[in-house]
Amino acid sequence: MKLFKMNLTKKIFIALVLGILFGIVSNLLLPKGVNISVNKWVLTPVGSIFFNLIKMVVVPLVFFSLICGSASIGDTKKLGRVSGKIISFYLATTSFAVVIGLFFANILKPGVGIVIPTNAVVETTKPPFIMDIFVNMVPSNPFDALVKGDMLQIIVFAIFVGVTISIIGEPVKPLLNICNQLNEVFLKIIGTVMKLAPYGVFALIAKVISLQGLDILMSLLKLIGVVYLALIVHCLVTYFGSLKLIGHLNPITFFKKFWPVMVFGFSTSSSSATIPVNLDACENKLGVKGSIASFTIPLGATINMDGTAIMQGVGAIFIAQVYGIELNLTSQMMIILSATLASIGTAGVPGAGTIMLSMVVTQVGLPIEGIALILAVDRILDMGRTVLNITGDAVGTCLVAKSEKELDVDIFNSDDSDDSSVTANI
Repeated sequence: MKLFKMNLTKKIFIALVLGILFGIVSNLLLPKGVNISVNKWVLTPVGSIFFNLIKMVVVPLVFFSLICGSASIGDTKKLGRVSGKIISFYLATTSFAVVIGLFFANILKPGVGIVIPTNAVVETTKPPFIMDIFVNMVPSNPFDALVKGDMLQIIVFAIFVGVTISIIGEPVKPLLNICNQLNEVFLKIIGTVMKLAPYGVFALIAKVISLQGLDILMSLLKLIGVVYLALIVHCLVTYFGSLKLIGHLNPITFFKKFWPVMVFGFSTSSSSATIPVNLDACENKLGVKGSIASFTIPLGATINMDGTAIMQGVGAIFIAQVYGIELNLTSQMMIILSATLASIGTAGVPGAGTIMLSMVVTQVGLPIEGIALILAVDRILDMGRTVLNITGDAVGTCLVAKSEKELDVDIFNSDDSDDSSVTANI
């Protein structure tokens, strides 16, 4: 009976641990054919259904929450000010993230002694012209962007709609009410879907461990360790340091309230899928006003990819070390620039960061085949970098809200840290 009364966050954490244990046992003890069948008939379908349910509401939730957020800010000058602050925070922390990744990769040398497979085949991505990034942000057909799930274009269109509603004012207030009601509907759907979270988390993590095995993980353990070390240092120094020094907020309080979102992001490996849970935590646990959070969180899930930037920095140095190539200061500066731009354009879905890594590698003239080794453990790396990405979104949101006097400090400092309201209300 206690298990059924347990809050959802604890259930998700237990499911995560059980999934890891099941994956190890399945990989080591089950015959290969049985292991593949379990994944094919059970783990893959359960994980995919849960993940698809989350993705089902991400686009409409981002669209309507941004309209409501932009419209509720009201003052276009304030909207511009908030946009400038949050984008500056995202770009600054992303650049710093690449530097941290390069620092640890150069010091710890994760690629030394690794042998690259000769038959490696990797999908490549050409470096985009920098101005194309800005041109492609504006949708020529917003409905096509909604269908395709092009988040940058959806964000731009939603902001335009929200600002226009704010400018027109009273005559279109019924339209804003409809958008608010639709936003509530999709939040409620997320609450319902979250009932399945323990099953989805168990299936997703068990599939990764059971199929990856321990041999490939052990051979690339140093790479995994360097990436996770850089992720942790960036979180503690950059994010928690910013909370303390800039926002004068307690990072320990932040962590106690935000760790359930971290667990969810770790298991799904998707910044986009974590948007609803992140929004809820920021508004109801950290005290950020909805007008700020509904704008900054979806934006961050699209352009703030510090974890991805770290992986691209470490990955580039790793490949150079595997092939015995020395990268000079100019090349490493190019990695910082390329990784920062690439992270902005990286979709908030599992695995997208590795494809973008090919752009960074190509930019500095490294062999593209080297990415094959990273692909072997990409999902393990993806889980960690997603946690950093979503944490950065929340930290930036709290800092901007504090500077705009849109943060309820009493709620932030309260001791109500057991669960997020999304999970508590289920």
